[in-house]
Amino acid sequence: MKTSIVRLIKKVVNRETIAYIIAGVLTTIVNFVSYESLYRLGVKNLTANAIAWVIAVTFAYIVNKKQVFLSKSDSVTDEAMKLSKFFGARLITLGVEQAGMFIFIDLLGFYRLLVKAALAVFVILLNYMFSKLYIFNKKK
Repeated sequence: MKTSIVRLIKKVVNRETIAYIIAGVLTTIVNFVSYESLYRLGVKNLTANAIAWVIAVTFAYIVNKKQVFLSKSDSVTDEAMKLSKFFGARLITLGVEQAGMFIFIDLLGFYRLLVKAALAVFVILLNYMFSKLYIFNKKK
């Protein structure tokens, strides 16, 4: 029993997952700073979130490709495919985040930064699954 738990921990906690957590935290900081700056400049909630998303996802792509998944592209076509998959998958999680923010902030009046933080945890998990299984997978 103890050895199976140790094996599971070793499988889950590795260079890649630690790098992804660090990248996720940094991407979240980029997202929050961008969002809050835009919001304080008078940009509406969902618009500020969408612009912050573009900034953060661009940052995340570079960090995930180079530092987390150590992915290399064989051609411009290969790179374009990874980039389109990355932004496409992130569009799905943006939809989840935008819907959550609209419901919990705009309709129900919850505190916006608390909602954004809670949604960020869920979105980071979804993004990791997309990146690991669909975008930067090592299998050809």
